Amino acid sequence: MSGEINRRLDQLQILLSDRTLARVGFESFRKYTPIRTGNAKRNTKLNGTQIQTDYPYARVLDEGRGYRDGQMRGSTQAPKGMSEPTIQDVTDYIKNQSKG
Repeated sequence: MSGEINRRLDQLQILLSDRTLARVGFESFRKYTPIRTGNAKRNTKLNGTQIQTDYPYARVLDEGRGYRDGQMRGSTQAPKGMSEPTIQDVTDYIKNQSKG
């Protein structure tokens, strides 16, 4: 019995490693990144375990669609931004992996 538990724990440790979670998060973040010219998606990179957004309007997109500073800001393609849905995707991934 304990052999099965240890085998499953070893599998989870590999699946849930920093690099694996970073890759899952990166792919999700890019999926939610709006596309108008392609600049935002093209300039979103994974550097180790960090997602880097190298474009000046990254914060505006990530804050989602809404009124700020008296005007509508953000993208209709990403009304919740990118981080919020990415966090949910990573959480779901972890839950699914732990079900085994």
